[in-house]
Amino acid sequence: MRLRGIVFDLDGTLVRQELDFEAIRREIGVPSGTPLLETLAGLPEADQARAWEILDQHERAAASKAEAFPGVADLLGDLAERGLRLGLLSRNSRNSVETVLARCALALDPALSREDAPHKPNPHGLLRICETWAMVPAEVLMVGDYIYDLQAGKNAGTRTALVTHGKVWEFASLADWTIPNLCDLPAACGLAFAR
Repeated sequence: MRLRGIVFDLDGTLVRQELDFEAIRREIGVPSGTPLLETLAGLPEADQARAWEILDQHERAAASKAEAFPGVADLLGDLAERGLRLGLLSRNSRNSVETVLARCALALDPALSREDAPHKPNPHGLLRICETWAMVPAEVLMVGDYIYDLQAGKNAGTRTALVTHGKVWEFASLADWTIPNLCDLPAACGLAFAR
């Protein structure tokens, strides 16, 4: 089945942001390497407000300096010209997502944040985008740089692409396509993209 839509992750996929997740964990006081959003949701209610505020401060600071990876704007334009729908699903806050998209002049519709749908790897956000586009999941590609993106895609029934930026990930085998940078996406998936 040909691809008709692509849903992108934001941070590390379309844009570069300086988010030091280990520093955020230390400031909040949670163990190194733990899934941040899941850990915050599980904190005692008395500690949650402070923890979410710390995360929000870090996300706002990073969003104010975010930069699109080279070639991203041209790539999105090319994909849109091919008739593909382009959306976004991020674990970041709505404020952060809106700031980054405006700063980097990127247009994706819809653009869902963690306030809009349960965060990845939950498939709800992806399924919601598929429904909005009137597409079945097999017609959609989820593109990201981390395991949560791949898991969300697999959980929703979409195809998946992992952007590695030269890193070797043990979870890369979960992806239908593995590419070193986002601009390699059309070549890697060329047979699935109908012009």
